Amino acid sequence: MNNFNRRTFLSRSLGAGSAALFAPLSLDIMAAAPQEPGFLKNNLHYKPKVKRVIHLCMAGGMSHLESFDPKPELTKLDGKPMPESFTKGQQLAQLQGKKLNCMGNQHAFTKCGKSGLEISNIFPQMQKLADEMAVIRSMTTEQINHDPAHTYFNTGSIIPGRPSMGSWVQYGLGSEAKDLPGYVVLTSVGGAQGQPISSKQWHNGFLPGKLQGVQFQSKGDPIYYVKNPKGVSNEAQADMINAAHQLNSLQSKRFADPEIITRMAQSQLAHQMQSSVPELMDVAKESKETLELYGCKPGDGSYAANCLLARRLAERGVRFIQLYHRGWDHHGAMKKGSAISAKIVDQGTAALIQDLKQRGLLEDTLIIFGGEFGRTPMAQGSGRDHHILGYSQMLCGGGINGGTSYGMTDELGYNAVEKVTHVRDLHNTMLYLLGIDHHKLTFKSQGLDFKLTGVDKSKRIKGILS
Repeated sequence: MNNFNRRTFLSRSLGAGSAALFAPLSLDIMAAAPQEPGFLKNNLHYKPKVKRVIHLCMAGGMSHLESFDPKPELTKLDGKPMPESFTKGQQLAQLQGKKLNCMGNQHAFTKCGKSGLEISNIFPQMQKLADEMAVIRSMTTEQINHDPAHTYFNTGSIIPGRPSMGSWVQYGLGSEAKDLPGYVVLTSVGGAQGQPISSKQWHNGFLPGKLQGVQFQSKGDPIYYVKNPKGVSNEAQADMINAAHQLNSLQSKRFADPEIITRMAQSQLAHQMQSSVPELMDVAKESKETLELYGCKPGDGSYAANCLLARRLAERGVRFIQLYHRGWDHHGAMKKGSAISAKIVDQGTAALIQDLKQRGLLEDTLIIFGGEFGRTPMAQGSGRDHHILGYSQMLCGGGINGGTSYGMTDELGYNAVEKVTHVRDLHNTMLYLLGIDHHKLTFKSQGLDFKLTGVDKSKRIKGILS
């Protein structure tokens, strides 16, 4: 039996792999198992307007009534009972069964730019760029609590385990980044209760593992174990990876397991990131003017610093970039809290738009700015509760008709009543701008053809497109 095991080991594990283990190695680690291009990359359905997406998620539920949706009638009714005709039989989060009083807009709005797009005065830097922005004021979603709402916005499903939109985009288009992940996530916090964000929000689901998002830390080492252990050189590590690839190649041929290829691709990428990531994160090399534009200090872990990193990631070919700012859950102190949160994100967001534009990158980048849902027109003490029946999202960049207001909520900001827009409509439109027909971006799992936009009907939001 021992002889049989030894012979089996030699025949199955060594052979060609023994040369990798016991002889000097010269394999190019990127050639051993190259990253596969997206299956649609050379056969797109439409002429693409953009190459990449930057999603600026105001996590916690940014209030549409303190950002993009002025409601004079609601302000007139401030402190008075909310008409029952709006709320009877409706789903509420923490206000269910409570006395409901109106809360007017807590900040003034200004008509901005040539377009006259109305934006809250707590966003003075973004106001200057109103003619670059399209605001959807009739967005709706289906989940009223934070984690399910994030899951729905990211995956188009309330069922955990579905692929995120960033993974879907990578699956369809691949990545142009040679030594960075194609899907990168950064987080920051400040301004209100920082609701946790779980890694399932950038998970690959049933798509290949190499398509999941990679979270970079905003402070300290950007990625855990990005540095070699003491005494291990880059050359020695490359030799070890090459040897492992030889053995994994044998296993892959025998078992045809796609996860083996994923491990090979990820180990290659991890090795390259040991040099590319520290260079990426070293924003101290940026000019004084650029740092002043963003209003950040190198390595401070702020939202503004993450916006600067987003631009650097875009320059390096990263396909999908998500920035979560955990600071918009204002169940109390709405007036003060929303002003603080806005101050944290306003300059960085505006700087990112300006910086991309002056570098010629905005024209092929789609920026999405907004939260997982909005806030109620009714007061929750001095704050607002969660709201899903009408809220706002801002988009700008390639293919977007700047200075546009699309859709409308009712006079009190409760229900979307004109050009009602669903999260899946946003997914549909995002894929269209990338050159993809949402019906044709599918993946078979458990005998079904899944897609980001699901089986429900979705529409392209044509009114915001140039």
